[in-house]
Amino acid sequence: MTAEQRSRRRNPPPVPLLFLDVDGPLIPFGGPSTRSPEGYPTYLPPTGRPDEGRNPLLARVDPGLGPRLAATGCELVWATTWMDDANAYVAPWLGLPELPVVLWPDETDEDVAERARTGLHWKTRPLVARAAGRPFVWVDDEITGSDRAWVAAHHPGRALLLRVDPRDGLTDADFDALAEWLDGPAE
Repeated sequence: MTAEQRSRRRNPPPVPLLFLDVDGPLIPFGGPSTRSPEGYPTYLPPTGRPDEGRNPLLARVDPGLGPRLAATGCELVWATTWMDDANAYVAPWLGLPELPVVLWPDETDEDVAERARTGLHWKTRPLVARAAGRPFVWVDDEITGSDRAWVAAHHPGRALLLRVDPRDGLTDADFDALAEWLDGPAE
């Protein structure tokens, strides 16, 4: 065993964070889908959920996504405006435990001006700050080239900004891209 291998065994690389949005990646919306041009598929709620029938959009969430997300080996973190409601309603639907939630800071006038000037998404800075140098994946339907450029310039670790088509939600191709990134070189 080489010195580098011994060092990695003693100090394994940090587990990547997976920042997960709900609307778009998990709840498809926005018109005819390439996967479902006849309309969105719906799924039965997990039995015994107190929220059954309260949010009809939850029926679009494929419960099979939960085990696939858990199997990534990433630390899953909600990065959504659903905030704690993601743990109350979406996590149980997916069979996931309660996950950490990104708390969004109040935007300053300077933040709003920068976004207008650069096209930077309002989540980008807080997610990079939350990652604090750790490798991360951000799964969202609103990621742009501006976000990718900003992350590349301001985040010292590996990052995958995975833009999901909101009409389709997470697809096999998205999971393939995620797996390829996770199998890539560590820091």
